[in-house]
Amino acid sequence: MQMPTMFRLTFVLFVLLLSRPAPGDDSQAAKRYVIIHSDDAGMCHSVNRATIDALETGIVSSCSIMMPCPWVTEFAAYAREHPEYDYGLHLTLNSEWRYYRWGPVASRDKVPSLVDKDGYLWDNVPQVAANVRAEEVEIELRAQIDRALELEIPVSHLDTHMGALVCRPDLIEVYVRVGIDYDLPVLFLKEIDARLVREYPALKETGEQLLAALEDADLPVLDGLAQFYGGDTHEERRDNYEKTLRNLPPGVSQIIIHCGYYDDELKAVTNSAERRDGDRRIFTDPKIRELLDEEGIELITWKQFRAMRADEAAEEKQARNE
Repeated sequence: MQMPTMFRLTFVLFVLLLSRPAPGDDSQAAKRYVIIHSDDAGMCHSVNRATIDALETGIVSSCSIMMPCPWVTEFAAYAREHPEYDYGLHLTLNSEWRYYRWGPVASRDKVPSLVDKDGYLWDNVPQVAANVRAEEVEIELRAQIDRALELEIPVSHLDTHMGALVCRPDLIEVYVRVGIDYDLPVLFLKEIDARLVREYPALKETGEQLLAALEDADLPVLDGLAQFYGGDTHEERRDNYEKTLRNLPPGVSQIIIHCGYYDDELKAVTNSAERRDGDRRIFTDPKIRELLDEEGIELITWKQFRAMRADEAAEEKQARNE
């Protein structure tokens, strides 16, 4: 079964330079928060079950939903019945598995540059970068958000499937503009440094300007972000996650995981089934919650993150007026 290029490596999405606060530094500036975020809800029944279990019994505090996928209505029903959890939209421009594929939410005649000869979204991010028109991407993103709202999903934020929306400067602009228009936080980082630009060169042209636009809109932006899709064994992957948690920088970081059950359905969909099952097991293990407590790390959601940002903005405004 085909495996996307992104998943062939031990992959760190964006940049997470991990520097621990100085020993004994208990100031607010050194406080560490983490969002444990599970991608790909709605992809299939196995992923839905695992995501729900991780929300209810583990330390997953956030998830995001792939609106073009066939099992989205099942997860939407759960989201309507459980508004206490955090539901982002995993804005999707590609359909990466060989046999299990999906098309756009918008009608194909409105977004012809987004689909291949078979009518599915492009297989991979380079194909997205080479073919899509930005105005049609915007139509599709709005269709995905509108569909989520029609299904009464309590949407908390937006992010991007496989980083497709940060592969070109014009697509990043669409991504941020749509978030601001819908008043929804988007996955973005405060530091647009050289290492981040090497991973996503499109950010060099627009990153700082768009970061400023998000801050002007009072939408929260992460301090750190990590995702690991490699590791030869389950033990190595668990060790990677534990090291990442122990070395979180001050501020708010997000760790992206992918939950699933190692069952026949998921094995037929993707060759990542075993790793997804491993992520579910790691982040429903009480020992991981104990690790957060030992490290003094506070587990939060995107909704809490936004409330924190609103409080900070209010304090800044009050200080300016004094």
